[in-house]
Amino acid sequence: MNGRPHVTLEDVARSAKVSLATASRVLNGTTNVRSDLRERVVSAAADLAYTPNAHAQALAGASHRTVGVICHDVSDPYFAAIARGVMRVAGDNGLLVMLASTFRDPQKEIAYVSMLRAQRASAILLIGSGFENRTWERAMAAELDPYRRGGGQVAVVSRHRSLKVDTVQPENREGAAELALALLEMGHRRFAVLCGPRALTTVIDRLGGFRDALADAGVELSEEDIVEAPFTRDGGYDAMKQLLAAGSKATCVFAVTDVMAIGALTALREAGVSVPDELSLAGFDDIPVVRDMSPPLTTVALPLEELGEQAMKLAVERGPGTRSRIKRLSGEVVLRASTSPPR
Repeated sequence: MNGRPHVTLEDVARSAKVSLATASRVLNGTTNVRSDLRERVVSAAADLAYTPNAHAQALAGASHRTVGVICHDVSDPYFAAIARGVMRVAGDNGLLVMLASTFRDPQKEIAYVSMLRAQRASAILLIGSGFENRTWERAMAAELDPYRRGGGQVAVVSRHRSLKVDTVQPENREGAAELALALLEMGHRRFAVLCGPRALTTVIDRLGGFRDALADAGVELSEEDIVEAPFTRDGGYDAMKQLLAAGSKATCVFAVTDVMAIGALTALREAGVSVPDELSLAGFDDIPVVRDMSPPLTTVALPLEELGEQAMKLAVERGPGTRSRIKRLSGEVVLRASTSPPR
């Protein structure tokens, strides 16, 4: 061994000044790429002595038994629960699951789809929120359309507006609206929302459903009442600290995902704010841990494992020429001790 560090595809893309997806397409030879871009990638690969992963290439020979699952962050309990459902159905059908996390980077998502195409995976599942981004939509369609024409199966979980593929769609807007009505019935009239980036369709739908239900009841949710932060536990923690520092008059805070609500609860505890005596807190998803929090979290319970199961079934059962299908799964408001009437 000469001690030289291993050169990755990311290194090649960075050196060639192209996206990860473009570098992958050039080196896998799966899609037409502009000649100048191709030359830059090939030159960078030669200069860096890039060697493709032999194991990944070997997978291509047997890839008709593999399924690629691309999620935003497999460490997030929301995605872990959905992936469990995917793997159960895949196992029943003798399929090997390859799992990738994008960490909400749209370019990584496109690059992983390109890699799975190169490995001739029999199906590709996207189990994260879509992006409200025309560039991403066009790039993703450019990868998925020829893959499907070649016999590959595609299914997604959550709303992806532009992708004409099989979809399992949790009713995010409807669930958030039902939660708003339940909190209004409890007596709350002043709300704040902790949300993730509004380029994500899940955030758009949950925030929109909650806000519209409040408006129908004559309760305004202004922009000052909405704090945008990363879609993570730390994002929820920082957003709640920001809300407290601003002197919010809200009696109830809605975090658009349970993971953000967990971080928010920690921030409230550190600030000496009692939940729900001084401030009520609600989330969305019903990941298992929120039932064991102190206090247990009010949330919208989604059938997370079923979302994964249904997506995998759509990919397995889909036949050539079948029109794209949409399966909708509803959530249920679960009131727990983190919310109470305002005092």
